[in-house]
Amino acid sequence: MIIKNANVYTEDGIFVKKDIFLHEDRIADQAADQDTDILDAEGCYLIPGLTDLHFHGCVGYDFCDGTKEAVEAMAEYEAKNGVTTIAPATMTLDDERLTNIFKNAAEYSSDKGAALVGINMEGPYLSLAKKGAQNPAYLRTPSIEHYHRMQELSGGLIKLVAIAPEEEGALEFIQAVKDEVIVSVAHTAADYETAAKAYAAGASHLTHLYNAMPPFSHRNPGVIGAAFDAEHCHVELITDGVHVDPSVVRATFKMFGEDRIILISDSMMATGLSDGSYSLGGQAVTVRGNKATLADGTIAGSATNLMQCLQKVVSFGIPLEAAVKCAAVNPAKEIGIYDQYGSIRPGKYANLVLLDLDLQVKQVILKGRKLL
Repeated sequence: MIIKNANVYTEDGIFVKKDIFLHEDRIADQAADQDTDILDAEGCYLIPGLTDLHFHGCVGYDFCDGTKEAVEAMAEYEAKNGVTTIAPATMTLDDERLTNIFKNAAEYSSDKGAALVGINMEGPYLSLAKKGAQNPAYLRTPSIEHYHRMQELSGGLIKLVAIAPEEEGALEFIQAVKDEVIVSVAHTAADYETAAKAYAAGASHLTHLYNAMPPFSHRNPGVIGAAFDAEHCHVELITDGVHVDPSVVRATFKMFGEDRIILISDSMMATGLSDGSYSLGGQAVTVRGNKATLADGTIAGSATNLMQCLQKVVSFGIPLEAAVKCAAVNPAKEIGIYDQYGSIRPGKYANLVLLDLDLQVKQVILKGRKLL
């Protein structure tokens, strides 16, 4: 296939008008003799497929269902919306259900939809005070042995593990696993000093910035201030317009910069469906518009996919170039898959998204095949 006349997002972080060549499932540096499929992309943007490294579900399914049917349905929906690589998140659950979830992921194999490239283990090593939509019945103190058992069950798929650094044994946990998995500070009531110690010990990520943590205050900078001062730390940002106000999104880009921000959707099973009653981690959730809440009003994930989050963040005033970096490049680098995904370069998988000038998806190419 040849994609002609596209405004291509390059590894320099800018758009350049040029042609892109595909051969089988890869991006090529020149046309093949048998190329007869020509896609005219005049007036469109061509960007890498997005990577969502923190979402729970969509189209009526949840990763915690622990079935191939669920993962496959989620993967197909995500791919059709330009999210071509996924690292879905678990919830705080009992070991029986976690075992099933991780074993199912390890055994999962399908060429339908987005590639399952990792797992985000969100819980159970979290704070009761900032549990959010996590089930408090299954919270536990950090356990290196428990984590290693779950990682073995997953076949090594766990790429991120969440932890509240104020919990007993948290610093020892971070120091023990920091070289084998990304440790993310999450669902925490920690003060600045405690969070700073966690980042000094090897934590390098912050789960859904501003949510399930103390606010950023001029006298108590807390977890957010500690994350800013830890220059190796990358922060997740939900830009659905519900979790974080657009003004704060703009301020965050000024504060952290586009190289340290990773856009996530944190979407739950209602994404792609109508308003109604759903569940998340075994708890009832009500969805109205793109807002999902528990019975007590706690926000319970989003009902917005990552491509919609990209579109929204641009509508908030963030440049498209920065938005693509935060939704495609940065997450791929964060979980160690940038050698194969996350940019448009010969040799990488041909996972591409064609957007019109209004940023609506015109075509998704998944490993060299048109989806739409």
